[in-house]
Parts: sequence; C-alpha cells; structure tokens
Amino acid sequence: MEKLSIIIPAYNEAPTLQQLVEKILKVSFPVPYEIILVDDHSRDRTYEIARLLNQQDTMGRIHVLRNEVNRGKGYSILRGLEQAQGDVIVVQDADFEYDPAELPRLLAPLLKGSAEVVYGSRFLGNRRPLGMALANYMANLFLTWLTNLLFRTRLTDMETCYKIIPAGLMKSLQLSASRFDFEPEITAKLAKKNIRITELPILYNGRTASEGKKIKARDFFMALQVLFTNRVRS
Repeated sequence: MEKLSIIIPAYNEAPTLQQLVEKILKVSFPVPYEIILVDDHSRDRTYEIARLLNQQDTMGRIHVLRNEVNRGKGYSILRGLEQAQGDVIVVQDADFEYDPAELPRLLAPLLKGSAEVVYGSRFLGNRRPLGMALANYMANLFLTWLTNLLFRTRLTDMETCYKIIPAGLMKSLQLSASRFDFEPEITAKLAKKNIRITELPILYNGRTASEGKKIKARDFFMALQVLFTNRVRS
C-alpha cells in the first residue's frame, strides 16, 4: 500500500470541521495520505472553512469538492471516491464521534496482508457506546443482526463509519446509495463477494441531534430496504 485516501463528507459541519482536520494532520500515519473534503452544499461556513484549509495546506494533501445541491452522505462519499488517488479508502465523519488517531491501528492488518477489509467496531468490548441514543443503539444492533442473518457474516457493527477498504475493491462494488444507506449497501456487496471483514474495537463519542447528528428514523427503513434488495439481487 502506497497511499491512504481519507474522504470526509460534510454538511453543515462548520463548528467541527477545522478541528477535525487539524486532528488528522497530527496523526502519525504509516503511509502518505490525502484528505478529500466533500461539502454537500452546506448552508453554513463549511465550504468556506474547507477552502481555507486547502489554501493553508502547503503539502498538497487537502482537496475540496462541493456538490451543486444537497445530495446526501453516500453521494458525497462516491464523489470523493472518484477523485481518490489512494490505494486504500476510509471515510471520516466531519465531527468528533470517531477519533482519527485510531486509523493507523486499523490500517495495520491491511499493511501486514492479514486482512482484506477492516471495520472499526463501536461494540467490541463496549456494550453501549458513549453518547449513543437508545433508539440508535437498538437500530444498530438490529441492522447488524439482520445483516448477519441475510449474508452469513459475523459482524458486531455493520453501521460503523470506519471501514478500511482497498480502493480497487471499493470501486468494483458499483455502489449507488446516496444517503446513510451507503453503510448497508457496501457491507452487503462485500459479503456477496465473500470478502473477509476483520473487526477491531474503536472508541466512540456519540452526539445528539441538537449537536448536529443527521441520521433520521427513515434512514433505518432505507437500510432495511437496501439489505433485502441486495440479498435477492443476483
């Protein structure tokens, strides 16, 4: 592996985006990396901050894209994937729920050749992740259970943001989900390719809707639809 691409989809994340990127830049990665910021047509200063970060980047590691209209997290990830130059892809949420300092540890099995794909699990060794609302907790458990049932996987956290995936494999999956249904779609398609997913524990610090969390009840039902559709699709 020669390079890591970190894709950050962002919608109205002005309060946290700069601090998040600064945290990434302080991480000691074992390989060169790039950061692809994809602003999903935010209504606040997210895009302005992203452009400023790009201008201040003297090493050419930060790239900025902006959707012409609001399209969703999955669409933003796929747009970033089109521009990614790395050999391995990871998505980083634009808030502080996931700590980028954990990424080198998650990358290690791929660097050693001992894993095909690595997921960072919020539930390994932690029955109830910090700050995760009860409704989200129950939805996560159920969707992971259903994924395991439908696709014969043995996951503890299907919905995790931290999925470390080789770029060629990710691009071969022909992903199309535009919202939060990106997570079940990519997991279902990996499972149907018989890709072995290795899970490692990660820390998690959930935020509330008032703090900017955007996933809604309808996203749960969209995830169900994606899982069942991919189960029956040849």
